[in-house]
Amino acid sequence: MTRRTERVNELLRDEISQVIRDVLRDPRISGLVSITHVDVSPDLRRAHAWVSVLGSEDERASTMRALESARPFVRKQLSRRLNLRVTPDVEFVGDVSLEKGQELTELMRRTARERGETL
Repeated sequence: MTRRTERVNELLRDEISQVIRDVLRDPRISGLVSITHVDVSPDLRRAHAWVSVLGSEDERASTMRALESARPFVRKQLSRRLNLRVTPDVEFVGDVSLEKGQELTELMRRTARERGETL
């Protein structure tokens, strides 16, 4: 991955997060939503944005449906905010790594309590 691609990935992650947080007003978006990672194609025409939603399974599904339907709006917002020759089409992908990390931490705490240790 080139340095330029890395910079574009970071820029897109920040801007997509800001659009979701500050501009997008969809009641289906609930729970704590974070863009954990963005991976743009080498030609900058497509980007995958990994989305983590902390909440129930229903909240996660509802949020992902809302983001999928908001793709054209998000792209338009990005084109206004970014100085790129081509604004990538963003595809949202569910990311469960934060939830898996929480589960693992809780399991470690429970095991430590059972052994009488502190974590």
